Amino acid sequence: MKSREIMALEESLGHHFQRRELIEQALTHSSQAREVEALGASPRAGDNELLEFLGDAVLGLVTSEALFHRFPEFQEGHLSKLRAHLVGQRHLLRVAEQLQIGHYLRLGRGEEKSGGRTKATLLVDALEAILAALYLDGGWPVARDFILRAIVDPELAHMKLETSAMPVMDFKSALQERLQASGRPQPVYALVKEEGPEHKKTFTVEIKLAEPEIAEFVARAQGTTKKRAEQEAARQVLEHLSTLPDAARRRAVKNGSTL
Repeated sequence: MKSREIMALEESLGHHFQRRELIEQALTHSSQAREVEALGASPRAGDNELLEFLGDAVLGLVTSEALFHRFPEFQEGHLSKLRAHLVGQRHLLRVAEQLQIGHYLRLGRGEEKSGGRTKATLLVDALEAILAALYLDGGWPVARDFILRAIVDPELAHMKLETSAMPVMDFKSALQERLQASGRPQPVYALVKEEGPEHKKTFTVEIKLAEPEIAEFVARAQGTTKKRAEQEAARQVLEHLSTLPDAARRRAVKNGSTL
């Protein structure tokens, strides 16, 4: 791979590799490695499969740590769903395409002819291998910084439930689990407004909870569908529950439940 191409990729990654062979291996598909071996140029040419294995683990740990600290009010099941989305192929493919990883891939002739530079599996595998290369060359801080900056933070920032292009996270189930675990009544969703033409309606939903210490709190949200409005309202309730004063928490514990 040409030096200027590596430099361009390093600029996108925000890291200059001290061990250039790591990033080159991360971009080498097994088809290219086997061709090199067949030509006798190398007895065992390296490909990105082992790096992909390590990168997947690094990605999972960084993502889990970030979600653990940012959403302490979420149940384990909801955190797992959110992590699955962030490390899933669909999301990682978008990141790989933004980084133009396909341009840098080292492919065998057969894979090149079959359109390997645009194959989702190859792009995602290479991205995960790059994460491992960052970890091995720069250590945990470098890998963690890139994963948060390029993979986790942008997606969390754009995960607006009222925007149809973004995924709907299951805040309703998270809220149900939260209240059920603490022995509290389940929320009541009320459709308070429906306006606009049939092809472009806006729904407004409210949630009221019966507990004394939060009786005055009403979550109100809009969405392009009733489901999206309910999800956003549920998210607001979850956020509110996490900000209740300590006195309310102590009362809840005294009454035999926890928030």
